[in-house]
Amino acid sequence: MYEELIRIAEREFGDVVTNCQLSHRRAAIPLKLRLEVRDGTYIYVWVNPSSERYSFHWEQRAVRGMIHRHDNAPDHMEISTFPKHFHNGSEDNVLPSTIPDEPQEALRDFLAFVRQKLSEIENE
Repeated sequence: MYEELIRIAEREFGDVVTNCQLSHRRAAIPLKLRLEVRDGTYIYVWVNPSSERYSFHWEQRAVRGMIHRHDNAPDHMEISTFPKHFHNGSEDNVLPSTIPDEPQEALRDFLAFVRQKLSEIENE
């Protein structure tokens, strides 16, 4: 599945993603995907083998002090889309998440968000 996510990142979002790298466990099973973004930030994608649990995390703290992450860890019961939720700018700003459940569509949705945010930042 991670190979398909890499193909999507490279083919459909080559203007945003500059490099893709898989992290592996000792048994050569992919653990997570790291996407380098053109502004020097990183996106970490983790999907468990059954595709039931996930995290799409844009790490920007070193560049602009922010994070954006969609995940479905069951830790924000107050959110209407529980367990799905979205960390918008920080760990503490948690909102409902509308990211698709299917990993390939979720990646497309998340990278489109990153593309839009980069455009806004560059046009400030």
